[in-house]
Amino acid sequence: MSQPEHAADATEFPRAVGRPAARALIQAGITTWAALAERSRAELAALHGVGPKAIALLGQGLAERGLAWRAD
Repeated sequence: MSQPEHAADATEFPRAVGRPAARALIQAGITTWAALAERSRAELAALHGVGPKAIALLGQGLAERGLAWRAD
């Protein structure tokens, strides 16, 4: 089985989050918006490859879906 062209293609998240962030999310088992909402912003920031841009994009995506980060 071949890997997706972009790591984000294996998730529900937009490609704009970037490859390093998408790979970090996949390695942490976070591939859906619901799974992301179970994590805090601090947990995501602690993942190698997930920076401020990815966190902002993911936070916006959560809000658009009526979801939010888990409280720290």
